[in-house]
Amino acid sequence: MPQQSGPQNPSLVVSYLVLRRAIGIIGLALPFVLALGKIVFEGPGIQSSISAYYHTDMRDVLVGSLCAIGVFLMSYRGYERRDEIAGRLGSVFAIGVALIPTAPAVGATALEKVLSATHFGLAGLFFGTLAYFSIVLFTETAPDAKPTRKKLQRNVIYRVCGYTMLATVGLIGLFTLPSVFPLVERFTPRFWLEALGIVAFGVSWLVKGETILKDQETPSATRAAAAKD
Repeated sequence: MPQQSGPQNPSLVVSYLVLRRAIGIIGLALPFVLALGKIVFEGPGIQSSISAYYHTDMRDVLVGSLCAIGVFLMSYRGYERRDEIAGRLGSVFAIGVALIPTAPAVGATALEKVLSATHFGLAGLFFGTLAYFSIVLFTETAPDAKPTRKKLQRNVIYRVCGYTMLATVGLIGLFTLPSVFPLVERFTPRFWLEALGIVAFGVSWLVKGETILKDQETPSATRAAAAKD
């Protein structure tokens, strides 16, 4: 398994951990910040989806957070070339979701409806890429290393988070069906499912950033395993 560019000294290891934690914190906080901010500035009520907050006073928070995640993912480097490719794809999808808004609930034009479909398509690809990070990339171990007990515990969290993201995408598709949507519309299922998927993404990256379940390693071991923990 060829090794690509990765952290080579303690300062770079710290930078990678900070990068992962920053991505995780943004993901974990975003649904709560949007919902609470809208309530504070505009009054009670949950929007139909996370994306619908674009049409509220929380627009800048939504767009800025997604762009920040996109920039972080563009900067992400892992153990192999595919880590870098996944990061760049995730970056494109995140920024695309940020810059191509969903249509307003009332009075949408034909163009806005097309852009909205593009928006949700990019959102699905974004979640799929994040799930790939969690299920495939984060669970791997360096070829010459034996997984520690905490690494195995982290892998469980990565997989749960990854499959949760995939499940939310599938359920959103199900609840959008014309025969199903009228039955569940009043519960705003898309918002809650998107929020769950984003929180799962945040948890996965926080764990990857060694916020919890960190191995107790020597500095040399940390440098050697940083890209594949």
